[in-house]
Amino acid sequence: MKVKFYSYIKNLQDSITSKLEEIDGKAKFQEDIWKRKEGGGGRTRVIENGAVFEKGGVNISAVFGPLAPAMQKYFKVGDVDFFACGLSLVLHPKNPMVPTVHANWRYFEMYDKDGTVIDQWFGGGQDLTPYYLFEEDARHFHQVCKNACTPHGFSLYTEYKKKCDEYFWNSHRDEGRGIGGLFFDYLKGDSHMKIEDWYDFVTNVGNSFLDAYVPIVEKRKALSYTPDNRTWQEIRRGRYVEFNLVHDKGTLFGLKTNGRIESILMSLPPHVQWVYDHHPEAGSPEAKLLEVLRTPKSWV
Repeated sequence: MKVKFYSYIKNLQDSITSKLEEIDGKAKFQEDIWKRKEGGGGRTRVIENGAVFEKGGVNISAVFGPLAPAMQKYFKVGDVDFFACGLSLVLHPKNPMVPTVHANWRYFEMYDKDGTVIDQWFGGGQDLTPYYLFEEDARHFHQVCKNACTPHGFSLYTEYKKKCDEYFWNSHRDEGRGIGGLFFDYLKGDSHMKIEDWYDFVTNVGNSFLDAYVPIVEKRKALSYTPDNRTWQEIRRGRYVEFNLVHDKGTLFGLKTNGRIESILMSLPPHVQWVYDHHPEAGSPEAKLLEVLRTPKSWV
């Protein structure tokens, strides 16, 4: 399974980066091959200062070795080995009318000292973070997510949409990071869904990503915007940074397993503002966005 899934994410990285370069029309992804001294490595691809994408990364990695003590405690296991691979992407567009997007699809195995697999699971999802809310874009993104889930179980979209709203929640701000999408973790084989079935599900979601995001970018990338729109985008990016550094489990796992810092922190946008006690004007588009972030809604 680990060989099969790593092969899948390598191909998915290629298809996503080539399409994004085509959309941007100016910038190309810079590729960085890296190795982890404890075992494994990855292929980082970063795009910067493009016509459409101010900064973005589409990264894959496969790392393995002894599980760090901090993570042994987290998983409530003893001295075991692990293998983890996945694709993680974040795209920060230049135009405030185009939403930021994040996605991640990953696979994890744990072994005893004889090399026997003692646990395995999939995780991941995809979610949208707009700065200005276009409801038709929100409906489109969620409809594609739902369409990817439905063949594998009628209730999966509802369940993983709810988990996404709960996970990407800035509890210290009492608001969502964005308008959600899908979030799932610890998808393990059982009597209802074998691990192979979860592979089919996760890869179907991964294959849906470009369909979910690209039409939104194409529709919004040429819209005009003002310096005030840009300021609001940078303030909201600050909330994005807060979530990633305070709450995100993936960031925590990377830092505690001696992950590659440049790859872990590639999710952070290049231009951000923290304005003291900032509140948008009542009735403004900015205030409308905050209403939705504070009370997640059903889009489809």
